[in-house]
Amino acid sequence: MMTATAAQTAEQTVDVPEIADPSKVAPRDARELSKLFFDQLETLEEGTPEYQYARNTLIEMNMSLVRFAAGRFRSRGPEEMEDIVQVGMIGLIKAIDRFELSREVEFTSFAVPYIVGEIKRFFRDTTWAVHVPRRLQEARVQLARASDELRSRLGRVPTTKELSELMSLPENEVVEAQLASNGYKSASLDAAINSSEDGESALADFIGDEDAALDLVEDFHALAPMIAELDDRERKIIHWRFVEELTQAEIGERLGVSQMHVSRLLSRLLAGLREGMLSTT
Repeated sequence: MMTATAAQTAEQTVDVPEIADPSKVAPRDARELSKLFFDQLETLEEGTPEYQYARNTLIEMNMSLVRFAAGRFRSRGPEEMEDIVQVGMIGLIKAIDRFELSREVEFTSFAVPYIVGEIKRFFRDTTWAVHVPRRLQEARVQLARASDELRSRLGRVPTTKELSELMSLPENEVVEAQLASNGYKSASLDAAINSSEDGESALADFIGDEDAALDLVEDFHALAPMIAELDDRERKIIHWRFVEELTQAEIGERLGVSQMHVSRLLSRLLAGLREGMLSTT
């Protein structure tokens, strides 16, 4: 004997048509059919075969929403487009699981923000080679649009001031966004680069330069113990001349001697240090 609750549920259950291939349902038809399937989901117990059939049918029928939302990002290329569609499907499934007919809104209006939000989250979390603040990620997109618009309008690369005016941002923030854009993609230092002159080279061969001051590090280490062996007056003369950059006359005033005497003292000190450095080498 059927209980009252079961009988009530059976009466409320909405008959839905069997659909051979839900993915081929036209968007206009999917909109109306979706209402029937959502109505059925409310009366079915989650986890039952009937519930899973209705949910899966909703997903397949509304895949066109994912393709529509993903179309905004078609400039990313065909390979990345596949990932975008997959991520958009996650947004569609979340929208289906959270949608209620009592909201009195079209499912398409409810689902698209979920799909686009999931795609943008994917870009924010996975595509930046270097993590930068969200405001700079958003500024990068705004910067790219402003640059394209001004380049087509002016026929040249826009200046920072022109970008600042169009984006309604201070110039320093535009510069910050330009610098942050460099963190969007990265390349290995071992990446091969074809050169017409030298054949194939690595990216590292074109980056960086020798630091001329690097050799001074060894000289400073060799010079330090020699400076320490000088008496207090000699160390002061070296400090005043090469750290405070006083003239010989100013040093003479501090010592109470003539500028000529300071010159002779410096010549003797430097000759001794030079001889010590050469012998160390």
